[in-house]
Amino acid sequence: MKSCALCPRMCRVDRSERYGFCGCGDRLKIARAALHFWEEPCISGRGGSGAVFFSGCNLRCCFCQNYNISSEGFGKEITVERLSDIFLELQEKGAENINLVTPTHYVPFIIKALDMVKHKLNIPVVYNCGGYENVGTIKSLDGYIDIYMPDIKYYSDVYAKKYSKADRYFEYASSAVKVMTEQTGKIVLDGNGIMKRGVIIRHMVMPGCRKDSMNIIKWIGNNLDRESFIVSLMSQYTPAFHSDEHKEINRKITTFEYESVAEYCLELGLDNGYVQERTSAEKEYTPPFDLEGVERTD
Repeated sequence: MKSCALCPRMCRVDRSERYGFCGCGDRLKIARAALHFWEEPCISGRGGSGAVFFSGCNLRCCFCQNYNISSEGFGKEITVERLSDIFLELQEKGAENINLVTPTHYVPFIIKALDMVKHKLNIPVVYNCGGYENVGTIKSLDGYIDIYMPDIKYYSDVYAKKYSKADRYFEYASSAVKVMTEQTGKIVLDGNGIMKRGVIIRHMVMPGCRKDSMNIIKWIGNNLDRESFIVSLMSQYTPAFHSDEHKEINRKITTFEYESVAEYCLELGLDNGYVQERTSAEKEYTPPFDLEGVERTD
């Protein structure tokens, strides 16, 4: 935290004195820790995913639906010890896994918390991130993370800079995802279809960007071990936050845009993952960030 280089921003700031690009200092801060039923079926299962939503983010997506925690800093500071207890509390509630949502800028704290309770956890740990990752940070998580769930948002650097203020996004995301698949190896599912190990690569089709999406899908199909990942192709893009600053994405995607990318996945043989119904963009996927599960209740 004295010279932070956890993500590709490489801010090198002393987070005990000022915030990095992520908007966070040297204290853990979370907005919610509760069972979450809106992930992919192999993650949510019947019990729900034990989602811990961390405050702050190393991206600045103009369309972010979680902007009040990612960009506006909502949340409560907690100790590493409290985080470790939260993991156990979620397990006791029947969570299928511990789902670390936007965790990159807190990795050292997460490792310490897992060290405290890993011997008591009998459910997988999920690293749910935006894809803008340093390979070194991902390598430091070897042995701690069972399932990686990264986005690959953009192929073109033009889109990445314009919509998320992220330079060389695909370069970093593709390198990190390769390491993720190498760490976890072949996908492992239990008898109920719940993932125990592996990688889920998420991609959300955006308005006007279907060719960019196809470039991402082509790279995935050509460069990764197909037994180590599944693709989750999302249609839920909905204008939010500052998307109205860019007229071309201030709308939902069309059926043609989404289905053309979905069909391309099938053409490349990437047919073992998830696609969303077009009505998904009508549903509410953002949970209430009300500090549920953050404070001790006993």
